[in-house]
Amino acid sequence: MKRLNLLGNTVSDLENLMLSFGEKRYQGRRLFKWLYQSLQHDFSRMTDLSQELREVLAERYTFAGLEPVNSARSVDGTEKFLFRLSDEAVIESVLIPDGEKRTACISSQAGCALACSFCSTGQMGFKRNLIPGEIIGQLLFLRERYGRGAFHNIVFMGMGEPLLNYDNMVKAIEIISSEIGLSVSARKITVSTVGIVPGIYQLADSGLKVNLAVSLHAATDEKRRKTMPIANKFGVRELAEAAGYFAGKRKKRVTFEYLLIGGYNDSRQDAIDLSRVIQGIPCKINVILYNPVTGLPYWRPIRDEVDYFTGILYPRAPAVTIRKSRGLDIAAACGQLAGKYIQN
Repeated sequence: MKRLNLLGNTVSDLENLMLSFGEKRYQGRRLFKWLYQSLQHDFSRMTDLSQELREVLAERYTFAGLEPVNSARSVDGTEKFLFRLSDEAVIESVLIPDGEKRTACISSQAGCALACSFCSTGQMGFKRNLIPGEIIGQLLFLRERYGRGAFHNIVFMGMGEPLLNYDNMVKAIEIISSEIGLSVSARKITVSTVGIVPGIYQLADSGLKVNLAVSLHAATDEKRRKTMPIANKFGVRELAEAAGYFAGKRKKRVTFEYLLIGGYNDSRQDAIDLSRVIQGIPCKINVILYNPVTGLPYWRPIRDEVDYFTGILYPRAPAVTIRKSRGLDIAAACGQLAGKYIQN
């Protein structure tokens, strides 16, 4: 009999499993804690479960995580991991150091259906949604490799659009933020979206205390449609309204990501248009310098152009930061994840 993988099961899933065995519900919580908090995947070592129950679990179930088929380390310490899933789909995860802390950038889909013209992931097309275990598996791998301090923050900013895999993402966040799971506060989790407006409202109303980052990248519908097909469905105005709603519900600023592309969206008028779009929304603007992707007709602005743009934007905008690109030399920076074999 093929054993079933318990990776991705929530507390309630495991409680119901215990009930199906005629066991007490609390045994499910014990099992959950062993699997996700203690990282003990050998059922025989789960000493607060009965011998009989451990034998049943070992016979019928497994807890198989993800193993990378390749990895690379940047000169700046950033690491990228390529995972091949059971159906041969591939995903990438990135671990980004920032002083004493590290951020795990994880994927929610294999590929992406949104086809933003400046993004390497968008060029590879959409394969499928990740199930909760595949999302969680990226983080468990990092914990097993580096211990409990492997990461301090988590961003759904790798491959895919997380709000198009909403249910699986939320289930994964439930496990991540559980006190007896990975025990990472939802306040340290950021969900990044290119602007799935219904999903933003749904996330705002969910009660999850996660942060929201909106990939805006242009401040007018006309310009946004040229590079982001999703803009044909959701306009800048309704996207800004959704972001404002989220900020009001969460009582926390939204981050607007703005990919600065040389000669395209870095003019004085672009900065003024952007400042108008975010008026009245508690937010900060994170300016990202375009990261080159082979074969795409865009270029990275020089420092003077960046300073010119941000100088106009601030103080018209409440807060402006410039994100330092990490992992450029291993194609691990924003927009560069392509699911290809990494050359060390």
